[in-house]
Amino acid sequence: MVNFQMKENCTINDLLRIMELLRAPGGCPWDRAQTHQSIRANMLEEAYEAADAIDHMDMDNLKEELGDVLLQVVFHARIAQEAGQFTFDDVADGICKKLVYRHPHVFGTADARDGSEALAAWDAQKRAEKGQKTTADALDSVARALPALTRAAKLQGKAAKAGFDWKDVSPALDKLSEELEELKAAVREDSNVEEELGDLLFAAVKAGRFAGVDGEQALQRACEKFIRRFRTVERLAEEPLDRMDVPALEALWRRAKEEET
Repeated sequence: MVNFQMKENCTINDLLRIMELLRAPGGCPWDRAQTHQSIRANMLEEAYEAADAIDHMDMDNLKEELGDVLLQVVFHARIAQEAGQFTFDDVADGICKKLVYRHPHVFGTADARDGSEALAAWDAQKRAEKGQKTTADALDSVARALPALTRAAKLQGKAAKAGFDWKDVSPALDKLSEELEELKAAVREDSNVEEELGDLLFAAVKAGRFAGVDGEQALQRACEKFIRRFRTVERLAEEPLDRMDVPALEALWRRAKEEET
């Protein structure tokens, strides 16, 4: 067994030491076997669980989930250190310098009178830092690992800052209707269905942006509503759902909706 003295109050240095011991010879076989690729999904999962704690305003759970996110950062940093690539200190150094550089209105001579101007300063510094000469460069830098609805909103937001946008929601709604008709045609013809569905979802995100609604959050809430109503349908059903015809199922769904009003 390794020699580690547990403290009443541990710090980041203790977490770094624990990870070092877990990855060392004689440590945990599972931890020693992991790579950046093998724990990639863990980073995403822990971030989503932290977001879920925020959505529920569960501060005890948020504290725990932030620890799990931090563990993933430490894990990746340790793997990189063992490969001679970078260390956790390099990670901390990089984010500190980035924060100072991208806040010229705090640490430099620029001015920002409100949050919008502060965000504009951040974006300008980021584009200079990343060598993004065009808006297309900025669009291409948006992470492809993001949930598609979130990525769509980010792409649209960056394009809008460059002036590529409508002035109000009406054209966005017209475009949504247009894309729906194109999807219907694609389904009838059994051709380009995936492309047309993607265009419809992209247009829906655009309409939501004008209405001040986040597409990802809206769809998540729709999913929760579906679960809630389906649970009611199962409760109301007097026989297994797979033995019922569509009109009967639709009648149960209407009753489930009515119970919520």
